[in-house]
Amino acid sequence: MNPPKAAPANPSSTPGNRKAWVKKTPVEVVIEQVVKQEEKVAEMRTELAREERELAKLQQARKVLEAS
Repeated sequence: MNPPKAAPANPSSTPGNRKAWVKKTPVEVVIEQVVKQEEKVAEMRTELAREERELAKLQQARKVLEAS
């Protein structure tokens, strides 16, 4: 049985594995943050809509059970 191969100590030191670092302007950084926040809010809205549907189902079940 062969022993597992060890991963390189620092994989980023090998050329070709990473994109070159490009300095961003403060404007680009803020725009990136805005886009990231917009995506987060959109995801949260989707989750909220799903949770509201679940709540509506449970409330409907509650009405049925209380009517019995």
